[in-house]
Amino acid sequence: MSEKGEVDLTGAKQNTGVWLVKVPKYLSQQWAKASGRGEVGKLRICKKGNQGKPEVSFTLNEELTVIEGIEDKTVSAPRDHPFTMQSVGGQTLAVFTETSSDKIALEGVVVQRAECRPAVNESYMKLKRLQIEESSKPTRLSKQLKNAVTNNYKPVANHEYNREYERKKKEEGKRARADKQQVLDMLFSAFEKHQYYNVKDLVDITKQPVIYLKEILRDIGIYNVKGTHKNTWELKPEYRHYQSEEKIDD
Repeated sequence: MSEKGEVDLTGAKQNTGVWLVKVPKYLSQQWAKASGRGEVGKLRICKKGNQGKPEVSFTLNEELTVIEGIEDKTVSAPRDHPFTMQSVGGQTLAVFTETSSDKIALEGVVVQRAECRPAVNESYMKLKRLQIEESSKPTRLSKQLKNAVTNNYKPVANHEYNREYERKKKEEGKRARADKQQVLDMLFSAFEKHQYYNVKDLVDITKQPVIYLKEILRDIGIYNVKGTHKNTWELKPEYRHYQSEEKIDD
């Protein structure tokens, strides 16, 4: 924001209230693809009864659901996004805009905070899996050799890396590291059956070393350190198939 520009306080005089909403990164990227001032979706606010809190949700336009470039594949973004409403918490927050001529205007004061989350469905789970695969890809480097390799190698009965692999298998109780995506598939499948697992049960299910398994669990899970399910793992909210059912029970 420029230090020299004059501030237009029209929004303050009119006591304009605005919402501060946190949205997923992919959703803001899809909005940016909208042409001109076109419609990006619909916001629905429904209030049940006089005392009930309003239920707010956003539905993305169907033509903006196509996401390209992940794993060289085309996937569909979730359309339904329920809001989790939050209080301002005694803070004074405001929204300003700035023009190319350095003119600053107060658009309004934040009266409501919210988080826009995707509904957990098959489309969302597929998107998250592809994002995890993309982020776990190793960086590939190429190096130009100045001289041609002329060494002649004699065949050996057992290569060093084979012996190292066998040694690790014995040390870890015949648990060699599987591909990360295979482990993720096994974990997601297990958590579809039960919400909570201790690490010993997950080791038995995946047949993976404890240290390697915990590295993967930290990406997708939460470790409970207290409460009824102390010392157990559960999926983060964005990976849960059963999220909707829990809300209904409440």
